[in-house]
Amino acid sequence: MDSKKMKICLIGTVASSTLNFRKKLIDLLLQEGHEVYIFATDFSDKTLRTISDLGGIPVSYQINRGGLNPLADIKSTIQLKNLIKGIDPDIVFSFFSKPVIFGTLAAKLAKVPRIVGMLEGLGYAFTSEPSQKKESTKKKIVRKIQVLLYKISFRYLDRIIFLNSDDPVDLLEKHKIKVKDVKILGGIGVDLDKFKPSPPSLDPVRFLFIGRLLAEKGIFEFLQAAEIVKKTHPEVEFIVLGSIDKENPSCLSFKDLEYYKKEKIIIHPGHVEDVKKWIEESSVFVLPSYREGVPCSTQEAMACGRPIITTNVPGCKETIFQNKNGILIQPQSKLDLVDAMMLYINSTNQINIQGIKSRELAEKHFCTTTNSKKLIKFLGGE
Repeated sequence: MDSKKMKICLIGTVASSTLNFRKKLIDLLLQEGHEVYIFATDFSDKTLRTISDLGGIPVSYQINRGGLNPLADIKSTIQLKNLIKGIDPDIVFSFFSKPVIFGTLAAKLAKVPRIVGMLEGLGYAFTSEPSQKKESTKKKIVRKIQVLLYKISFRYLDRIIFLNSDDPVDLLEKHKIKVKDVKILGGIGVDLDKFKPSPPSLDPVRFLFIGRLLAEKGIFEFLQAAEIVKKTHPEVEFIVLGSIDKENPSCLSFKDLEYYKKEKIIIHPGHVEDVKKWIEESSVFVLPSYREGVPCSTQEAMACGRPIITTNVPGCKETIFQNKNGILIQPQSKLDLVDAMMLYINSTNQINIQGIKSRELAEKHFCTTTNSKKLIKFLGGE
């Protein structure tokens, strides 16, 4: 990035998420002497204090995160434009779908010299439905509206960043969305000093799922595979970290969750703050997702030295060197997942061997310091 000191606005949504996944970026920008403004919609006393302690400047704004309300979106864009104009930044960097759309439009209206966006995945509207479910009319409409908004806003971006090479093909090329420049980051990265290798659990073997309990995350395949494996290997444990989102139509129901808990098929602590502890107590990390950017949970598990079972889909496949640090399976296949799990149950020595390789790959591809430095170069135009 240019050596001159600049004002840089980072526009996200949830403050805790920005701190979890942008902290190293913020640190590095501040070390270079830039003024960093962190925009979020839900600051708490804790997140405000954390950002201030880092040396960043918190800026609260409003955006209609869910649903489609044109009047609310226009109002939010104008308010955001006024906030940006008052700062007069050199760069505006937005991430996540709605901030990229409306943050970009607001930055253009505020006449910001350089505007950059990043999509860490294409989201629900572009993710396959479970095979037995027909795509809803609502989902088709949401996708069409999203594509239209991307077409309107992306023309004002100086650069758009994706995490994997499939997303720009499936979004930009397929829907004929024009942009000036595209870069592939390859993953946000993980703090390798925080997530360190540790001995895996081998007695019992424990399979760990971390994520929202949604169909597109593969939670149903995980539960069904666990039930099958438990019949012949009752000693094996299946841990599910994540909570139910009752507003999401593809979410696991309370009734189904209670069944799997009552039958002692899974252990479900719910949403937890310290995922590292659970990774350290696991054997194999499992994410049977239908599509991702490059999942942070998988990167964290790799850094802790855990083999990975995940699907051969955009974003997930970037974390696997087949049979080196894990196993790629077909999406939406509980039987593929059962077969992969049985390989580790019957050959526990592979848990150690492939776990070591996972750590090596995390060090090579998913160091948050290295990837944040790369991201800074992307922000600056390199």
